[in-house]
Amino acid sequence: MTKIQKPLHNFHIPVMGLAYTIDSPIRVAQYGISSVISLADDELIEKMNAFYHQKFNVPYQEISKKVADYRAKRITSYLNFVDKIVKEKFENLKNELAESKEALENYIAILPNKSEIKKGLQAFLDEGTNWKQNIQNYIEKQLSAGSIDVNIMTKLDKDNFDKNEQLPVIYNDAHAALRGFANSTVNSSIVLSAGMNPRLYSYFENFEDFFPDENKNLKKKIVLKVSDFRSAMIQGNFLAKKGLWVSEYRIESGLNCGGHAFATEGFLLGPILEEFKQKKAQLIESSHELMIKALEQKGKYIPNEPLELKITVQGGVGTAEEHDFLLDYYQVDSVGWGSPFLLVPEATSVDQNTRNLLIDAKEEDLYLSQISPLGVPFNTLRGTTNEKIKQRRIEENKAGSSCPKKFLALNKDAEGNGICTASKKYQDSKLEELEANKNNISLENYEKAKQNITVKSCLCVGLANASYLENNIKIKGQDQGVVICPGPNIAYFDQEVSLSKMIQHIYGNDSVLQNPNRPHFFIKELKMYIDYLKNDIQAIGQEINNAKTKKLEAFKSNLLEGIGYYQNLFAVISNFETIKKEISKQFELLKNEINNIEIPKLQIA
Repeated sequence: MTKIQKPLHNFHIPVMGLAYTIDSPIRVAQYGISSVISLADDELIEKMNAFYHQKFNVPYQEISKKVADYRAKRITSYLNFVDKIVKEKFENLKNELAESKEALENYIAILPNKSEIKKGLQAFLDEGTNWKQNIQNYIEKQLSAGSIDVNIMTKLDKDNFDKNEQLPVIYNDAHAALRGFANSTVNSSIVLSAGMNPRLYSYFENFEDFFPDENKNLKKKIVLKVSDFRSAMIQGNFLAKKGLWVSEYRIESGLNCGGHAFATEGFLLGPILEEFKQKKAQLIESSHELMIKALEQKGKYIPNEPLELKITVQGGVGTAEEHDFLLDYYQVDSVGWGSPFLLVPEATSVDQNTRNLLIDAKEEDLYLSQISPLGVPFNTLRGTTNEKIKQRRIEENKAGSSCPKKFLALNKDAEGNGICTASKKYQDSKLEELEANKNNISLENYEKAKQNITVKSCLCVGLANASYLENNIKIKGQDQGVVICPGPNIAYFDQEVSLSKMIQHIYGNDSVLQNPNRPHFFIKELKMYIDYLKNDIQAIGQEINNAKTKKLEAFKSNLLEGIGYYQNLFAVISNFETIKKEISKQFELLKNEINNIEIPKLQIA
């Protein structure tokens, strides 16, 4: 059996926007850091592919939209080139470590403190004179590059057409992206987010790399981003019935995260992690049994024991103490650090203007907006160029985007064609309807309705522009500025930092936080859920019914149960000693606040 190399690091960089991690593996994978590329925008991918071919002096053949299956082919081509660059950079780094004492010292400094490899490399340095002769073999055996992982938002799977004729399902956006990844040379994971898409999940069966070989290895792995155990069990079993193994469940905070926020029904991160910790064996057993039956029917190799399954977590983590607590207490395999890396130019693709905006951002500048055409709350930042440009168009009665990419054209117009709610065509039509009805509604409701129509932003362009600006790539078409979607955690990080310093911050050997008054990540998430509940109550207004009352009461009850769990937990753990009293006080105050929230009930006259 082939030895599975343990990752060098116990943190990863999650997908951010369309552009922010588009080339992160090229920047950081040689150091053993795994990161995730978004596969949503094949146009951006094509531009970055051309950019990096030019940068590394390799001739490049453009894949135009006239080429059959161009979306999948663009993705395969880019991933193959990223794979090639990462392998070359990794080989160069290994040679440098064997030759240069300074390079080796710098490398040792960014490894986790408890790492056996760190101790091993340090031992070579301590040997003094003969370390060069002995170290090459050790480096070859022990070091590995970070994973070139990719992300597909499963809901972004719009139908595609060729001259008004609908193409088969396999040419849908998400299906084509999956095929692009499956046909590439990378041995890594595909992270599926935004819920279940049975049709897409079934398409995985077409690719051999997702099934185990005789050495129990998976060339390509499936990672599910989930917000609770039940969802993990349902999706894991669905895939297992097709002979497919989920190698990792990536738990993300419902609200204390970047990008789209998929709020739970008041279930908090701690209790969710506890359930995964208690029931991990159940998850493995259930999937293994179902997978074996499916593999038997398909006549494929059957592993006699379950394959490796990892549990990872991300959402608002900001200190080494929080990081270590998640690894030690909940026994997770890795912790995602997203937004703080937006301030690390060596790791992420962000234009300088936007990075400066992030550096200056305070708590009140970060908010849960309604700008996403998906109709899902979206974490964003005040003062972006996109916000200013959009506002100017609204004031000039030119609201809406020209919608050049149509990745989010998931609504249907009168003719049954896909249309995006951020597009000018859609907003013009809705504003026309509103205008016709103006005399039948109050001025307040009219303004509210107008705001709800025009608030949507063109994310397809806005989330990609940062890479174009950073790399001086020409931006064609209507100006949309930059949309950025950091988690609220970015408010506490206020300086540009080097990759080495950020990693040392994660491992507790340095700190990049200048202001110590940062709320504990459990407290921050809880506060966000309380605000979310209050906003929900306010939004319902007069439209209350028994079903809505029941839902709100369950939400409130789940929050109170979560606080009870935290109070019991903090009474027994030895972590967070210096702030434990303050945390306990906060939980008590927030509990009182929730108890005082009145859930509206239907008044029977």
